[in-house]
Amino acid sequence: MKSKITILSTIFILGSVIVKAQLSPAITSWLQNNTVTGRHYINGNPTPIVDADLANCQMVQYSASWVYVTTKGIPAYISGPFLDGNPSFATNQNAIFKFPLAPVQNTGTPISTTMGNIGVFINGVALFDYRDSVSWQNSTNSLKGGPLGGMGDGVWNRDAVVGERIGFDCSKGHPAMGNYHHHQNPSAFKFDLTVISTVCVIYNSDGLYAIDSTQHSPLIGFAYDGYPIYGAYAYKNANGTGGIVRMKSSYTLRSISVRTTYAGSTVAVTPGPAVSGTYPLGYFKEDYQYNTTSTLTPDYLDDHNGRFCVTPEYPAGTYCYFATVTNAWNSAYPYVVGPTFYGTKVAAKVTSIGEATTTYTLPTGISKNTIKDFNVMVFPNPASDMIMVQLNNLTKENVSIELYDMSGKLVQKTSVYQGSTTAYIDLKMIYDGQYIVKVSDGNSVLSKKILVQR
Repeated sequence: MKSKITILSTIFILGSVIVKAQLSPAITSWLQNNTVTGRHYINGNPTPIVDADLANCQMVQYSASWVYVTTKGIPAYISGPFLDGNPSFATNQNAIFKFPLAPVQNTGTPISTTMGNIGVFINGVALFDYRDSVSWQNSTNSLKGGPLGGMGDGVWNRDAVVGERIGFDCSKGHPAMGNYHHHQNPSAFKFDLTVISTVCVIYNSDGLYAIDSTQHSPLIGFAYDGYPIYGAYAYKNANGTGGIVRMKSSYTLRSISVRTTYAGSTVAVTPGPAVSGTYPLGYFKEDYQYNTTSTLTPDYLDDHNGRFCVTPEYPAGTYCYFATVTNAWNSAYPYVVGPTFYGTKVAAKVTSIGEATTTYTLPTGISKNTIKDFNVMVFPNPASDMIMVQLNNLTKENVSIELYDMSGKLVQKTSVYQGSTTAYIDLKMIYDGQYIVKVSDGNSVLSKKILVQR
């Protein structure tokens, strides 16, 4: 017969497992890393430089009401260069972000998103909204503000995703005074169905996750009101049924040729530039209008760019934002969150933690990924100079990539780091012939045969 101590110990252990299993995704979803450092390109050099600062998040602490995330704001994917002349690069933000564990819907006047951080991705990198501080100045017939200097009218506000495209790196991010951030879906330009930037051709990188239209997109961050942010695809119906579909923005471009009024109004405002090849529709935030009837279809989002729905992490349902894209996977306004928050904005960057907290430690002995969860692609095949190994999911731990010859000899080894999607193996010094690529998460291994042929 088991002793009372043994029984109590068993109950305590099981209770601990149950408590940990019930922790909020706002605690358990952050990518924690204390080994891998960031990397960046400098303009003119396609070989990445290894940085001293750690990538992703370094610590997660929580109380009954709050979660605190310590991060340097550095991604695991390679950042830079920024071809618009931006002299900055991703630097250590030494940040602690405080998020509510029980976000609350704002039933009063909606709170507009603002300049700077409006959320944080699960790798500790900042989320900005559509804007870049540049607006049209009618008296000089030019753009002003931000890096351009001066101050615009603030009536026709430039959309950063459109106006600053040349300044985004392959991962669709860039820094503001060292604060590396995304205004949009954090996946690489090169993986879009229609590629609208060539920066990846020379400065190859990836992103936080790769879009996969066959499965529910991962939870990729939290907005400053505490509600979760997901990628581009989800269950069609809010109750978790209907199959996987692309979540669609309910904002559409206005049918205008001159910029003299706002959507839904005939009241004249300070004019902006006429619609042209230089200033096409979509160049300014005010070029969009909200389609109130589109949300009658369940896969169209509300005016905050979200909806209440069931997700894998929230089986009982929660309000969620989505990183919206077009059917070509190009970013779609309002991109992630906005132009107003659904909830009460309470999250913030803090300098210290003023309450007792528990440190969240990652479970041991249980893989956070299994290779079967990934659509692993190894290409090209046959290959000559290089092969790419891409994981179409969010990588929550480092994944080992090994290249073996047919005798079983290990030829090369690399990794897909957590919070990134892709690894490369250089074949320039490899003989022609057949090889085996082994992809391992530590618990399971997937093998793919490739042919090196020149």
